[in-house]
Amino acid sequence: MTTALITGATAGIGAAFARRLAAQGHNLVLVARDIARLREQATELHDRHGIEAEVLSADLSADEGIEAVEKRLADRRHPVELLVNNAGFGNKGRFLEVSMADELTMLKVHCEAVLRLTSAAAVGMRERGRGAVINVASVAAFLPRGTYGASKAWVVQFTQGTAKDMAGSGVRLMALCPGFVRTEFHERAGMGTDNIPGWMWLDADKVVAAALTDLARGRSVSIPDPRYKALMGLAKVTPRTLLSGVSSRAGRSYGPR
Repeated sequence: MTTALITGATAGIGAAFARRLAAQGHNLVLVARDIARLREQATELHDRHGIEAEVLSADLSADEGIEAVEKRLADRRHPVELLVNNAGFGNKGRFLEVSMADELTMLKVHCEAVLRLTSAAAVGMRERGRGAVINVASVAAFLPRGTYGASKAWVVQFTQGTAKDMAGSGVRLMALCPGFVRTEFHERAGMGTDNIPGWMWLDADKVVAAALTDLARGRSVSIPDPRYKALMGLAKVTPRTLLSGVSSRAGRSYGPR
């Protein structure tokens, strides 16, 4: 059986990837900070699907945490065939309302960790001539909206560029760009969600199913819902100055409160 490593595995999209991949017979390496929650999740997935599930407690906002995951990805005896860089978070507040330390921590998790873990996984994958990396971004990547959107735009550009560089090697890379997903994301950030229309919410399990289908099709970017595909298509043809104003107003309506 193949092995998949998932960061931010205990909740939301990461947990949905773990459930889906375990059901398909993949062994797992589950990465997050909460070791007790990781062990509970690993036991449940093992008992339900008969797969092996390792746990790795790592804080990706610290070098030691990133290094621990890099070391596991570099293990030639127990190779990882699929890496899902899912760990991430949001900061409550507009620019200058969020501390510089929190802004830099976001860039560490969303950008540096993604770069380093993708690189660590891709070396072995290229040697074996097969493997895949899914970097979880957001539709915020396509909108001019603060550090979160900027960091996710970096993830998309990095993933697309790397996918081109790795073409023909047997290694596939894809950026996953969902919209609002029912997870713990907003609660952890202290953000209210009552003002977000019901039609904008996506189900994590459906997001993951669509993502894996797009990966199998060889796509380098996945926007896993027709509604958001339409919205992002509109965003592409909207002048940047107008889009910035719309994004700012949407942020006040649907963003942190």
